[in-house]
Amino acid sequence: MPRVLDPEEHQALRDAVAALGTRHGRHPDTTALWSEAGKLGYLGVNLPEAYGGGGGGITELSIVLEELGAAGCPLLMLIVSPAICGTVIARFGTDAQKQRWLPGLADGTRLMAFGITEPDAGSNSHRITTTARRDPDTGGWILTGRKVFISGVDLADATLIVGRTEDARTGRLKPCLFIVPRDTPGFQRRPIDMELRAAEKQFELTLDDVRLPAEALVGGGTSHAFGSGGEDAGLLQLFAGLNPERIMTAAFAIGMGRYALARAVGYARERTVWQTPIGAHQAIAHPLAQAHIDLELARLMMRKAAHLYDAGDDAGAGEAANMAKYAAGEACVKAVDQAVHTLGGNGLTREFGLASLITAARVSRIAPVSREMILNYVSHQTLGLPKSY
Repeated sequence: MPRVLDPEEHQALRDAVAALGTRHGRHPDTTALWSEAGKLGYLGVNLPEAYGGGGGGITELSIVLEELGAAGCPLLMLIVSPAICGTVIARFGTDAQKQRWLPGLADGTRLMAFGITEPDAGSNSHRITTTARRDPDTGGWILTGRKVFISGVDLADATLIVGRTEDARTGRLKPCLFIVPRDTPGFQRRPIDMELRAAEKQFELTLDDVRLPAEALVGGGTSHAFGSGGEDAGLLQLFAGLNPERIMTAAFAIGMGRYALARAVGYARERTVWQTPIGAHQAIAHPLAQAHIDLELARLMMRKAAHLYDAGDDAGAGEAANMAKYAAGEACVKAVDQAVHTLGGNGLTREFGLASLITAARVSRIAPVSREMILNYVSHQTLGLPKSY
């Protein structure tokens, strides 16, 4: 794809990550790929240099994920560990939390999952029922609740859990984020039997009176002077993590779409029928061209969202990140569908590696937020139309 908007350092990053992805190929040893990417500095490219990161932003991390996806070996946990959890801790964590977690997240030796979705609180995060109350004996916290569709918990050293505490002034529940180490008593996980086969498994979590020290609360104690942490900054922390999640999901989808499209284009150039490559026929060529255009347009919106986020414009990034995720999900599904259709029966064989993407591509339409909820967001936040809910 053209890279005219990439500065020299971004082009170099793309080339290097693409080479790494090509070496590992489709269906890689995910553990080995993660380890090598960490040693090369790609996993923590968005984290502060003071903690072993690359000092970049979501722009750079989205390049890493997109290029790995385009090589056929995307790493889902890039969305979760460095993008969501790493960003939240880097922006809002206490010094102790940063020192404990960021170096490992940056080099890949530590992994963190993210727990927000609940059985009755998917798109409507206001219905989260996981609660946190003060432990009168220790001054720490007691967490109770359930989470579902949480990725990679079996691999993670800890999970960043979104809970709610009672506001002493109003009695209303407000969000708070807690770091829960994997072996904490009362913190249990159960794998969800998914039809979709992926290296990263999905889990249901149960928090049964999980006792945590006071320092498990991201930001610690009461709200800091600049709103950077504590009980009164949970909503700010949450959205600081959700915007990168949407941007990175767009990168995941664009990379997948690029991979599928490249396989289809290569096939269409070489497969001949009646002495003519099938790519010469407009019925084949035009849909592939449209898929390429859609991916490029989604990519531009993703770049805009990443730029706004890295520039500190959280409000602008929220709008652009939702649009980028929507556009990328749609473009990915269309690209994969057209790629499989171009190959015909070969598109369903293991040899060409496209059939499994039919299901995987749809995830980008569903998670972490459905396209319908994004349309709701744009209609009332951007266009000013009244809510229906």
